[in-house]
Amino acid sequence: MVFSINFKVSEKLNIAAETEVKINTAREEYRPVAGRGSILYFLIVEMSLVNVMYQTSLRQFLGIFDLSVERSRKSQITAKRVVYIIEHLTYEVFKYTVRGLYENHRFLFTLLLALKIDLQAKKISHTEFETLSKGNFSKNARHYIAESLGGKYVEGFILEMEAMWTESDCRTPLTCFLSVGSDPTENIEQLYKRNFLFSFQNIPCRAISMGQGQEVHARRLLNQCMQDGGWLLLQNCHLGLEFLSELMDTIATTESMSESFRTWITTEAHPEFPINLLQSSIKFTNEPPQGVKAGLKRTYSAVTQDHLEVSNMPQWKPLLYAVAFLHTTVQERRKFGPLGWNIPYEFNQADFAASVQFVQNHLDDMDIKRGVNWSCVRYMLGEVQYGGRVTDDLDKALLNTYARVWFGEHMFSENFCFYKDYVIPKGKTVEDYLQYIEQLPVIDTPEVFGLHPNADITYQTNLANETLSTIVSIQPKDSGTGGGETREAVVQRLADEMLEKLPPDYNPHELQKMGAIQPINIFLHQEIDRMQHVISRVRTTLTDLKLAIDEELQDALDNMYDARIPKLWFRISWESATLGFWFTELLERNQQFSSWLQDGRPNQFWMTGFFNPQGFLTAMRQETTRMNVAKGWALDSVVLHNEVTKMMKEDVVGPPPADIGGVYIYGLFLEGAVLWNVQQASMLLLCLDLFFPLPMNTSYSLHDPKKQQGSLYSCPVYKKPRRTDLTYIFSLYLKTVQNPDHWTLRGVALKQLQV
Repeated sequence: MVFSINFKVSEKLNIAAETEVKINTAREEYRPVAGRGSILYFLIVEMSLVNVMYQTSLRQFLGIFDLSVERSRKSQITAKRVVYIIEHLTYEVFKYTVRGLYENHRFLFTLLLALKIDLQAKKISHTEFETLSKGNFSKNARHYIAESLGGKYVEGFILEMEAMWTESDCRTPLTCFLSVGSDPTENIEQLYKRNFLFSFQNIPCRAISMGQGQEVHARRLLNQCMQDGGWLLLQNCHLGLEFLSELMDTIATTESMSESFRTWITTEAHPEFPINLLQSSIKFTNEPPQGVKAGLKRTYSAVTQDHLEVSNMPQWKPLLYAVAFLHTTVQERRKFGPLGWNIPYEFNQADFAASVQFVQNHLDDMDIKRGVNWSCVRYMLGEVQYGGRVTDDLDKALLNTYARVWFGEHMFSENFCFYKDYVIPKGKTVEDYLQYIEQLPVIDTPEVFGLHPNADITYQTNLANETLSTIVSIQPKDSGTGGGETREAVVQRLADEMLEKLPPDYNPHELQKMGAIQPINIFLHQEIDRMQHVISRVRTTLTDLKLAIDEELQDALDNMYDARIPKLWFRISWESATLGFWFTELLERNQQFSSWLQDGRPNQFWMTGFFNPQGFLTAMRQETTRMNVAKGWALDSVVLHNEVTKMMKEDVVGPPPADIGGVYIYGLFLEGAVLWNVQQASMLLLCLDLFFPLPMNTSYSLHDPKKQQGSLYSCPVYKKPRRTDLTYIFSLYLKTVQNPDHWTLRGVALKQLQV
């Protein structure tokens, strides 16, 4: 009997040992699934460094993980089964995450996903990863994602409200992150009506906008909805953060509630938003769709047949479509940055609704014999309805140009089009318009909005550079670089190289020799004072970096390691893409000032090298005015006139002729257009262009640009990448064979060339 028991125990131990071996073998075979899960989870956690609202709990991630294992394709071959799980898991996590990201961060997440996966698979090295992110490499960023992950990862994301609601339950809030024109209230109410209107006719979708004193009402509505199964929509919760913790406790602790109950939340990003709510809710964004097709489709999906037939005037339907096209255009131009708008305005559905109501009222009151008062229509659209938001004069000119080019009797002709193949359809029903809109291209060329085709290249490049810059900022600040030099060693070596190239301080005696009689010398003195401040600060920082690290020097170390400009230097200097470009520009600026001091006044001036280019132009006007005092010239009556020369930089061997005056300047490049006839004027050849602004008395009208508006485009000149009143210098008049409106719509401007 004893022998029998021992035998059974021994047999079970052997079976257990064999089972353990099988489990360990299977675990090792499925280890790649765990590895991919680790990459995905920590990438999601890393996104919270980009925006504090991107909080996801481990419990939420594990729920997706378990469902992916359950729902992924099956196979008896373990290797294939592992591949199927990984593919399904990766795409499910991708969809779940990008649904809760703002549009400008979706590309960032997708690129990081591709990089992290390839880094783990050793398809790229850590050094290549850093080179990619720090080098501002933007060419084929999207092509790389498609090659690494697959084409479906670079397609536009479409929010499926129905599927998201099905995924939720009564204890899981659905939280929408608000942005310009992204209020989901209408979508939520329509979703409720489609699914519950006939089942719960007496149970509404209750909505309340949060704010001071609204907690009492929100509490009452919450209790009602939990009991009767209604939906509760809490709007603008960033204005009522105190109630949110109570909300989560109530939902989590209430023992019984209707299974059909749902809590919807809308909020702007807020650093004090409860993390537990973010980690317990389904997050999504509802930003306006990109593209003319998507924008028009969204607009006409909300138009009813009654609204389409509200007026029997023949101008009504074409004008409604034209206003809808204008509404889409002003929103789409924002993505092109300064090329689109100097300032990105918050155009929304209210602007469209107000414009349509004005058009309807105008047609109702119109005298049929006189027809549409186009001056009134253009003014209301360009100056009031949309223009009421616009604060920049050049942006206002752009809006008025759209109104002038698109709105008039010509818009009813057979030949009218916004752009080729983008016409005003002739339809009788909303369905007719939707069918036409459905035929429009998914991706629009920038020419649809009046921009140059290369504007899309600029947009894609800026998007990639911004994304890569964010990647650098969220990387861990460890002391090693994956087996190479330490961060400190890299920065120390860089500091030594920069100190060796840094120019010496300016000699105050040389400055005193110049005197301060001429306005241009006063200007030079001011510029050199600022340049000396930059050189001194750079030398002090680099020297201190070699000795110790404090709070400010830590910032310098981190930024220099990431190839960025330290804040200490940036505050007193200029913008630049990378630290290398910035330091090169420092040397170039110093070279211009040093040569000016040692060799005398130059024959040509590099405007990018000035801290205050407006001061340079003012000094030049003062100098020229003094030279012409005998002719009765006064400073207030002198304006700047310019001509584009046929010379290149190396062709200039002296100043402009004495009887002409003025100066030669270079270092400007054209944005939004290309050079014109080289035989007539050399413009932007190899990014070098020469002008000689000529201070001119206003009484001298022979070359007065104001008398030649029909053939000249007033081109604004900016000294920084951004286009604002603070960066505006002056305007140059450029000859054009096309209507100046063409260049206004393209957003053509001149900018100082960055090294």
